[in-house]
Amino acid sequence: MIDKNYAHPEVLVSTEWVAEHLADPGLRLVESNEDILLYDMGHIQGAVHIDWRSDLQDQLIRDYITPEKFAALCEHHGISNDTTVVFYGDKSNWWACYALWAFRLYGHTKVKVMDGGREKWVAEGRHLTRAVPHFTKGTYRPAPERLDAEIRAFFDQTLAHSKAGKPLIDVRSPGEFRGELTHMPEYPQEGVLRGGHVPGAASVPWKMAVNDDATFKSADELRRIYEEEAGLRAGDDVIAYCRIGERSSHTWFVLTYLLGYKNVRNYDGSWTEWGNRVGAPIERN
Repeated sequence: MIDKNYAHPEVLVSTEWVAEHLADPGLRLVESNEDILLYDMGHIQGAVHIDWRSDLQDQLIRDYITPEKFAALCEHHGISNDTTVVFYGDKSNWWACYALWAFRLYGHTKVKVMDGGREKWVAEGRHLTRAVPHFTKGTYRPAPERLDAEIRAFFDQTLAHSKAGKPLIDVRSPGEFRGELTHMPEYPQEGVLRGGHVPGAASVPWKMAVNDDATFKSADELRRIYEEEAGLRAGDDVIAYCRIGERSSHTWFVLTYLLGYKNVRNYDGSWTEWGNRVGAPIERN
């Protein structure tokens, strides 16, 4: 457990803790990366690979898989309802937080993040393997439905939020926020027709929450960023968004678990939906 005065320090574990608990029967490591080739190049012993796009998203509808398919995915990887799942990955755990958020959508509560992610594990010279683990099939009882109402926002809800002047956090780069970029050069598939941001949104790039070694900043540092600079307050009803919902899930994790905000939702439609939506208002500044 890592304690930097976080609201829920139990949700973060160190690389040392993971190294010491690799053989725990009730624990499953999940690696989730932007670069899907990294896992095959080497991963932590016993870790399984979950791809946010091919594993967690419906391939025909722009939505997540059904609770029944999620349960089958978990069982395939030896995950049961009472399994503690520890997520890690590249990009300062950007995609690991997205996978964790998706698990929470299906009601899985026993979730943790390895602070520093894949970068820190590799930087410390810790062991990687190419061996793909095989586990006894888990037993997973699917939730009746996803928890969309609790931690997920849709376009209409985000529009109403904007019109009501409630807190919106745009976690993209400043160039995207100002409307100078309609797509990031490395992500041409995420292009949009119009650049800008949701009216009333505050710009707080996701990476402001992490240190150079990919670990999360302390609670005091995070409060300065999100409260003193962005104006958030405990008790606020917050919606975070980015381009496709992955960077904003990182900010959702920070606000929910590290700062203890009770009402934070991730708008996973984000700018690829908003910037292409007929009639959607935008701001540029």
